[in-house]
Amino acid sequence: MAEEKSRIQHSQEEEERFDVLTKTGEKTGISKPRSEVHRDGDYHRAVHVWIFAESTQELLLQRRASCKDSWPDLWDISSAGHISAGDSSLITARRELEEELGVNLPKDAFELIFVFLQECVTNDGKFINNEYNDVFLVTTIDPIPQEAFKLQESEVSAIKYIAYDEYKRLLAKEDSDYVPYDVHGQYGQLFDIIEKRYKENTVARSLALQKQLSRYAPVSLNVELTGLADSDKEALVFIVKAATVMDEIFYLQSWYSNPALRDWLKEHADTSELNKLKWSYYQINKSPWSTLDDDEAFLTTADSAIRLLTKATRTVREWKGLEYRAAFPILKPAGANFYPADMDKREFNIWNDSLAKDQQQEATSFFTVIRRHSEFILDSGLSNDKVDSSKDLYIVPYSQEYKSLLAKAADFLHKAGDITNSTRYIVLLSILSSIFSYMLNYLHCWLITHCSKCSLKKLLHSKADAFLSNDYYNSDISWMELDSKLDVTIGPYETYEDKLFGYKATFEAYIGIRDDEATAQLKLFGDNLQLLEQNLPMDNAYKSKSVNAAPIRVIQLLYNAGDVKGPQTLAFNLPNDERIVNDRGTSMVMLKNVSEAKFNQILLPIAAASIAEEQQELVDFESFFTHTICHECCHGIGPHTITLPNGQQSTVRLELQEFHSALEEAKADIVGLWALRFLISQDMLSESLLKSMYVSFLAGCFRSVRFGLEEAHGKGQALQFNWLYEKGAFVSHSEDKFSVDFSKIEGAVEGLSREILTIQAQGDKEAAGLLLQKYGVMTEPLKVALEKLENIQVPVDVAPTFPVADKILQR
Repeated sequence: MAEEKSRIQHSQEEEERFDVLTKTGEKTGISKPRSEVHRDGDYHRAVHVWIFAESTQELLLQRRASCKDSWPDLWDISSAGHISAGDSSLITARRELEEELGVNLPKDAFELIFVFLQECVTNDGKFINNEYNDVFLVTTIDPIPQEAFKLQESEVSAIKYIAYDEYKRLLAKEDSDYVPYDVHGQYGQLFDIIEKRYKENTVARSLALQKQLSRYAPVSLNVELTGLADSDKEALVFIVKAATVMDEIFYLQSWYSNPALRDWLKEHADTSELNKLKWSYYQINKSPWSTLDDDEAFLTTADSAIRLLTKATRTVREWKGLEYRAAFPILKPAGANFYPADMDKREFNIWNDSLAKDQQQEATSFFTVIRRHSEFILDSGLSNDKVDSSKDLYIVPYSQEYKSLLAKAADFLHKAGDITNSTRYIVLLSILSSIFSYMLNYLHCWLITHCSKCSLKKLLHSKADAFLSNDYYNSDISWMELDSKLDVTIGPYETYEDKLFGYKATFEAYIGIRDDEATAQLKLFGDNLQLLEQNLPMDNAYKSKSVNAAPIRVIQLLYNAGDVKGPQTLAFNLPNDERIVNDRGTSMVMLKNVSEAKFNQILLPIAAASIAEEQQELVDFESFFTHTICHECCHGIGPHTITLPNGQQSTVRLELQEFHSALEEAKADIVGLWALRFLISQDMLSESLLKSMYVSFLAGCFRSVRFGLEEAHGKGQALQFNWLYEKGAFVSHSEDKFSVDFSKIEGAVEGLSREILTIQAQGDKEAAGLLLQKYGVMTEPLKVALEKLENIQVPVDVAPTFPVADKILQR
């Protein structure tokens, strides 16, 4: 009896365990043996993998083995299986396909198309299946030969291909040979997706892409190089080449199959008018997701690259191997390619909490990605042993993840640094020193010191070193100290692409020629940040006593690359690294020629259509550009490093996570408006700006919201417009036009500034979420205004070309 009891206990210990979920699909933290989960009707998770042959429009089915405890001997999904406790979805999908059918595919073959909840009871009530299924589609070009499969006899007794529409018909009539799925319910999405992709109207799709493209006004940013030293012109060639590498890295950061998609679209752009349109719109968005349409996909996996695997299955004579489409999901992944595709926030947080403090800082660093040991093992073919789920995630620094690309960029920057302006003067002085040694020795040492302090040479070499070391502190200080006619910003900076946490920085590059006259005019703003900080509309306890003056540089943009997709930035305030912000503050770069292009091409037409006639003349470039300056200044003031109610030190970015970017953009905007009013009250700016800045801001609201509510600037702008409209500061009129109520605008601006600054200072994520949930939405007034602008076809943004850089790259 004791022996039998021991045998049963041992059997239960070896039985597969599942994570128990809530009815809404969230993990409870509890796991149970498989038999108990199905006995008790616990919610759990599984994967479905469908193999679809493009050329024959057929789905692969498997016949379930007769020994299966559910649906024995019936035709079913290509491959399926439960996700064991602690395991991830994509890894399970890959394993199940290999174990059941002998097909070994990389992760870019799997497209998550939807999640399906199956709730059913079989075996006379003994088997209760409440199962969330992650449904994956693998798109092959042709059917896989029968001989290529290696079937797992305990799971699969046979396989066959069947036309997808025939299979749908059999399911609809509930054919007894097939496992039932409700094709009129959730599972109908499988057939809808396939049909939409392969029975599209080419003309209609071309028109849709043309309409999307028309939202961008093409502008040529042709910059004069006449003020540039000859050595800097030579260096520019290598700097532009380094910038193109930022593009390569950003494509990969967006999604792991994105570089293959880009190359495929470029290669096939000249084969048809539709393919040309696909490539044109892809170049603007740098991914298959449209920035202006809340990241809705404008391409599908059916448009993607074809890849060939010769060893994915058993070898079949005279068959070259398995060809498949490099997949990407319909919904843009919140974590981009910074985290495993199937990692959720709960998994990350549990793992991160288990790390030592220094490792936690690395995990949430700007400059690392998170990967899975189990994926590395699967890709390497090292072992089939399962990894401890609590230790599956690991940290990879950018310098390792993008090693070959960063080495290439570093080489270009070192070459540029070797020939920049400062070297020329040092060599000249070295020659003169040998002649007038005593008099010039002192001058020689002084110039070397000061050239290295603020030179372009120092920036280029330090940034190249940072690419290889993953330590960006010194290079960012060099960037802040840059005093050069040739202005260069290059590296990982903004975190907008990481919508899961807002931790990870994307690579970008901005190259421009400094506008010395405009730069000199803006010193006022950078020099008065401490004064603005002291007077911010928030509790004094939250104010910083030492805000560094922010250098402001105005440039004419010559070239940009990397994370510059969709709407073009007018300015940027960097770095975002809180260590540097606290130690040294920030520095701002204004893109004057981009601002002028947007004002003329977009803001003036918006004002004509949306602003009440009596206030239209108040919309001017000076107000628009001045507020842009103040926006960037205000990124440098207000809360950054904060003390939480429990006394713990943290940062606004870490506490607000996915809400940080939108709220920070809203803060910079609205506090920037408050700051302009304050500087006018201090007689530092002309009173003539007072009304024009508010009306220009109102017109600018409609411009930014058109970027989409998934984009940080667009969502932040919606928050501001809706708040000010609710307070009566913005007023709607007949003919769908709006005006500013000057008697209410100041109080409403100050009130929203106080609200956002206090949320940031307290690190109150819940309050941030509620504020954005209430105000960061498409309300009726906004909808009406935006529809009007679309009907009269006012461009949403500009699509720049760069003749000078293009000429360099053609050499």
